[in-house]
Amino acid sequence: MPAATQILRQEHEAILGMLESLEAVADKAEAGDPVSFQLLTDLQEFFSLFADRSHHGKEEDLLFPFLEKKGVPRAGGPLGCMLTEHDEGRAFVKAMRSNAEGCANGIAASRSAWVQAARGYANLLRNHIWKENEILFQIAERLLSEEEQSRLAEEFAASEAAKIGPEVQARLQQIRTKLTRDMAASAR
Repeated sequence: MPAATQILRQEHEAILGMLESLEAVADKAEAGDPVSFQLLTDLQEFFSLFADRSHHGKEEDLLFPFLEKKGVPRAGGPLGCMLTEHDEGRAFVKAMRSNAEGCANGIAASRSAWVQAARGYANLLRNHIWKENEILFQIAERLLSEEEQSRLAEEFAASEAAKIGPEVQARLQQIRTKLTRDMAASAR
């Protein structure tokens, strides 16, 4: 089984790939091209369930408390920064969700609000992922033993099964596959 921080880095790669799809949809919406409500819902579902509930859940419920026990401060340190950014991301996803129907129906204000939220979220997450990969996870890798990394990885698997389950995991993978395929086709 890979180390806990390796699992989180792999999940970051999936999230970064979906951010490319999100930005491509934002480009379409901003240009006034039609975007379907289902597409907007699929994106929101991926980011709500995979990026937030599963991925951020592993960090908030398991990794961050473990790092605190190892002496990494929450307030004024990298953990507090990451938690604040998780909350900021949730606000962007909420704004995308609340404007999705209007955006799909071509309502200019909703379309603009959705695009602004999507771009804000993509920018936030790209920077956030860099900070985690290059700063926080390196701290974790210095502090955690191989055994602790393995134990956390096992806890990650149990958390993911409890929070989203295999059916939702399969649905999220279908969304990723479809959006990646659709974005590649539209780039031709």
